[in-house]
Amino acid sequence: MAHWLVKSEPFKWSWDQQVAAGAQGTHWDGVRNHLAKLNMMKMKLGEEVFFYHSNEGLEIVGIIKVIREAYPDPTAAPGEPWVWVDFAAVKPLPRPISLKEIKATPSLAKMSLITSMRLSVQPVTDEEWRIIGEMAGL
Repeated sequence: MAHWLVKSEPFKWSWDQQVAAGAQGTHWDGVRNHLAKLNMMKMKLGEEVFFYHSNEGLEIVGIIKVIREAYPDPTAAPGEPWVWVDFAAVKPLPRPISLKEIKATPSLAKMSLITSMRLSVQPVTDEEWRIIGEMAGL
């Protein structure tokens, strides 16, 4: 199974809101970048995803999972290729991991969060997932 990271500005959609959505989860909307869309289209049911607070906080705060694979974005104009994926919260990280910590960890130097900072939906390697999990106390 693959791992992922999605970024959200807390004032638009926060970890607390994701948790409040419960087991029914919610769709991930607003993606208007083709590489992010392609990443969403690769996501499979049950895959785990880091939830990252961007702009405010700048930290990975929790884990969500894919509960519905990519489907057409109903808000897109006809002919536009955008998709949604549905996620449900799994658990908060025992200790959030900041971007500063990630940048200071040499083994994470090639992580998309560093190399493709603006990309809102990113792959995470198994090794990156393991390292961040250990840093967070999982």
